Amino acid sequence: YSYCFCFVCFALPWQCFRALCCKGPPPPRPEYDLVCIGLSGSGKTSLLSQLCSESPENIVSTTGFSIKAVPFQNAILNVKELGGADNIRKYWSRYYQGSQGVIFVLDSASSEDDLETARNELHSALQHPQLCTLPFLILANHQDKPAARSVQEV
Repeated sequence: YSYCFCFVCFALPWQCFRALCCKGPPPPRPEYDLVCIGLSGSGKTSLLSQLCSESPENIVSTTGFSIKAVPFQNAILNVKELGGADNIRKYWSRYYQGSQGVIFVLDSASSEDDLETARNELHSALQHPQLCTLPFLILANHQDKPAARSVQEV
């Protein structure tokens, strides 16, 4: 162990110690609160499980909502995943408060009807007063499926 004594900085010895010896706890990582939305089966739960390095086995569709902390080297994303079933989507806006960004997951291989529904839900979210100024990530999921649409088509 190496020890560092500071006789100059009596008022703030820990800060002096850290400045002179480059020791001490690392600064806390900033945390950001995001909301993850999309229709049922679009892949929201799978995406978050993958980002958290969890096993892809036993993934169950989200009923209601779930919250996951996704750690990155320089930040932590607290992601509120909202279920995408018909009867749940009408409650999405109750969970928007405090969000700092939006992840909209889209099944790029879904039917034309589902794509139209997803488009309507996305437009609704983009116009919502609590989300309209936030950054949006639109993820066209299921690109590995034969029926997947290109980025231009989406």
